[in-house]
Amino acid sequence: MTQAGGVSDSRATGGEGARRPPERPDPRKLRLLSALLSAPAEDSLSLLAELVGEETWLADAVAELRLVPLAEWQAEHTRLFVNAQPRTVCPPFASAYRQGEMRGAAAGEIAGFYADVGLVAAGGLPPDYVGTLLECAAYLMDSGVDPAQQWRRLLWEQHLMPWLPRFASDLRRHAALRLYRDLGAQLAGLF
Repeated sequence: MTQAGGVSDSRATGGEGARRPPERPDPRKLRLLSALLSAPAEDSLSLLAELVGEETWLADAVAELRLVPLAEWQAEHTRLFVNAQPRTVCPPFASAYRQGEMRGAAAGEIAGFYADVGLVAAGGLPPDYVGTLLECAAYLMDSGVDPAQQWRRLLWEQHLMPWLPRFASDLRRHAALRLYRDLGAQLAGLF
């Protein structure tokens, strides 16, 4: 997320989800969960191993990944999040879950939300990518301004709660690697 301007005064309340947003998720954890959705690269295992001291829930996943070739890990990432036949198993996009298609209405709604809080989605991904949404939530958690709490509540209630629990459940159910099953459990734990 990159800063693009001020926070507008138009605010909505309510949303599709009946549950309340988490009281105070750790912004560092939100950023970690976002990063774990990235495609694995040559240095990914060593970076994960460094985190095990602080994030003990990663220990078993790191142990498993030490036995898995990088190409297999990358293939699992692709199967879950990018492309599988007959369909992507766990598309990490709100539109896929809420409208059953990529770049659906949810993507436009979320882009509008980012604009309202003065942010622009970066990285060339659709605005409804779960990693970007988690980064936005972390940014709002770190922000010391009063409207940030209201924006955070709106983000969780309207843009995460309606679909992220189902994404987390799908991830736990379909992932072949422990890392992604545990990621699903951690995402589910946010609710």
